[in-house]
Amino acid sequence: MSWQPEIDELAYRKQLAAQLGGPDKVKRHKDAGKLTVRERIDAIADAGSFREVGALTGSGQYDSNGRLVGLTPANLVMGRAKVDGRPVVLVGDDFTVRGGANDGAVGEKLIHAEKMAHDLRLPMVRLVDGTGGGGSVRNIENKGYTNIPTMKVWQHVVENMSLVPVVSLALGSVAGMGAARVAASHYSVMVKGTAQLFNAGPPVVARIGQVLEKNELGGSQIHTRNGVVDDEVASEEEAFARARRFLSYLPGSVHELPPRVEPTDDPARRDEWLLSAIPRDSRSVYKVRPIVETLVDQGSFFEMGRHWGRAIVTGLARVDGWPVAVVASDPYHYGGGWDGPTAEKFIRFVDLAEAFHLPVINMVDIAGFQIGLEAEKAGTMRYGVRALAAVYQATTPWCSVILRRAYGVAAAGHQHMGRFNFRYAWPSGNWGSLPIEGGLEVAYKAEIEGADDPVQKRAEIEQRVRSLTSPFRSAEAFVVEDIIDPRDTRSLLCEFANLAAPLREPGVRKFGIRP
Repeated sequence: MSWQPEIDELAYRKQLAAQLGGPDKVKRHKDAGKLTVRERIDAIADAGSFREVGALTGSGQYDSNGRLVGLTPANLVMGRAKVDGRPVVLVGDDFTVRGGANDGAVGEKLIHAEKMAHDLRLPMVRLVDGTGGGGSVRNIENKGYTNIPTMKVWQHVVENMSLVPVVSLALGSVAGMGAARVAASHYSVMVKGTAQLFNAGPPVVARIGQVLEKNELGGSQIHTRNGVVDDEVASEEEAFARARRFLSYLPGSVHELPPRVEPTDDPARRDEWLLSAIPRDSRSVYKVRPIVETLVDQGSFFEMGRHWGRAIVTGLARVDGWPVAVVASDPYHYGGGWDGPTAEKFIRFVDLAEAFHLPVINMVDIAGFQIGLEAEKAGTMRYGVRALAAVYQATTPWCSVILRRAYGVAAAGHQHMGRFNFRYAWPSGNWGSLPIEGGLEVAYKAEIEGADDPVQKRAEIEQRVRSLTSPFRSAEAFVVEDIIDPRDTRSLLCEFANLAAPLREPGVRKFGIRP
């Protein structure tokens, strides 16, 4: 009279599902250097923490007596798990079943997973390997009709971007909707060499006359340089480690605050080399990453998007244990001049900080927007104005440190001028509407051209004007609040982080974040 037969069938069905696409396809998958979906889940989740949802989903094969004789499992495995002790929703594509295409109720499982993350207010981690719900051509014959693309899951994807941290790892060839799921993330990673991302893959692209291998068409060397994907790594294990580290800086949802860790670095630490970190020659470049790494808690800087929008460096860090978002100008790329991709990178990062209540530290050395014909054709000003809007929409606490230059409209967005911000300048700081070098010929054109020696006259005027550009002159007029010894910067940033912490307020922001 017991229900043991049904329990036995339950175990049998789970056993069939655990075989994934079958031994041959699993072997082919692993021979390509990739882990199976269940191995991936075991690798990223805390041991024993994964609680699967929808384990029985798939297409059953039955004999004439209605007995189950085989099962093609759904090629999406999902459920709840813990990552470093914190609950998440974990979703993984199974490429061994129909290459991750829409078979076995994948679409409904995707929707269920996104709803689960939304309603439980849990971070979403996607292990993407396939088209991930877009369907395959074989479905046309199986169904006898074609579908109009609807992306029913997308409402939930967009809502989650403004509610919970979303991480996507591209672990194989992802196309169509799978590619869109990777891009619709707060942080995304590709495995170099084994992961590719396409609007459409090589067979489709060949029809327009472009015969390309997978990595040529959509490898990480393309998408981590154009901003579709944030970072590339050498292995799946490294991708899992980066996902765990990214999540460690963020709250579980916007309804919580980012967690502090016990500080281990002296907030009063002074590094002598900072005194000479900025060259006296304004034409000389310097490396900004060592400056960032020195000022934040040691070992805490987690850079994001290193290979695109390269006029700025962006990343998460801790200051006296508090999570913060760090933006730093990089003079190694076009002298720190902003182009469209840099502005897009800045917007996306500031929106991330605003959504998840991270105070912003902005380390400024901005020569302005890029100039010249190509910059004008590229619509740089439009992207730049959107970046300014992101600053003026942000309400999170903000601290600017002017390391060197602050010129033009681009520099005008180094902080929101309508509210209180912390702001410090190093003695190397210089600023203005435009650099003196570019403005003398315009402002003093008649005087220079009318001189007996125009070259000498220009030099005299430049010397006269430069004598007025000392940051101390600006400090006298309270144009800049404080000029500081660079070695004192860390203690001031620690003060900022501790004063900002009580000001952070959980909740949904007044505007949504966009991928």
